[in-house]
Amino acid sequence: MLLAHPVVLKNLIEQYETLRALRAEDGAEEARRRMEDVAHTLCVSTGTSDVDAALVAARHRLPGARTEDDSLLAI
Repeated sequence: MLLAHPVVLKNLIEQYETLRALRAEDGAEEARRRMEDVAHTLCVSTGTSDVDAALVAARHRLPGARTEDDSLLAI
């Protein structure tokens, strides 16, 4: 699988978070379409099928991301 460059992922994350902060999903058709396009691009770029998983995967590919699995707490 081809992986997107971290700079591209960072840009997509920033775009999506900005659109979400502006509540684009509740806005004009153009804003909703742009948010859907960015979400789709994030999913394709990370090989995921939903935007939440795509955001997690993209963040883990950014420089300085933790490489160890933090999905489980130590018992």
